[in-house]
Amino acid sequence: MLDTAPLQDAYRALLDAAATVADAEDPNPAPPDGEWNADQILAHVSLISAAVAGVAAGANTTYDNRIALDAWTIEQTIAHAGGNAGLRDRISGQAAALCALAGGTALSDAELSTPAPARLLSNDTLLVDQPMALRDIVSGLAEAELPGHTKQLLALLTDRAMAEATR
Repeated sequence: MLDTAPLQDAYRALLDAAATVADAEDPNPAPPDGEWNADQILAHVSLISAAVAGVAAGANTTYDNRIALDAWTIEQTIAHAGGNAGLRDRISGQAAALCALAGGTALSDAELSTPAPARLLSNDTLLVDQPMALRDIVSGLAEAELPGHTKQLLALLTDRAMAEATR
């Protein structure tokens, strides 16, 4: 059994940040050059969450984030979800499902330790290209991926909106 409290906390922080950005004076501020807007960040997270859930469900798959970096796929995900609110709802459901799969009795310790092929890129840099145990994939999502995108969302806020959000 895997302790999914850190994963739940990371999803909660991400969704709180997404709601803060959505409730801001400018709910979809222009990102800095080369960065994603809030909807694109959420679509990316939704695609990553689906990939991890597929691995956790025991599907014969790999954990490869290249599809979650594809601009066309991101835009289609936004459209299919119906925008920001739909993306947040989708991510919330994916988080619940992933935590139930990884933290419940559905997977044995042996299954959580089974390596899956993994290929992860960030800003055109290859970060991982080797098998990873499911428990390490889930831990990485909780410790790095989700917190990184939470910071990315909050960076979209203006200084004034940030001050209001932290009150």
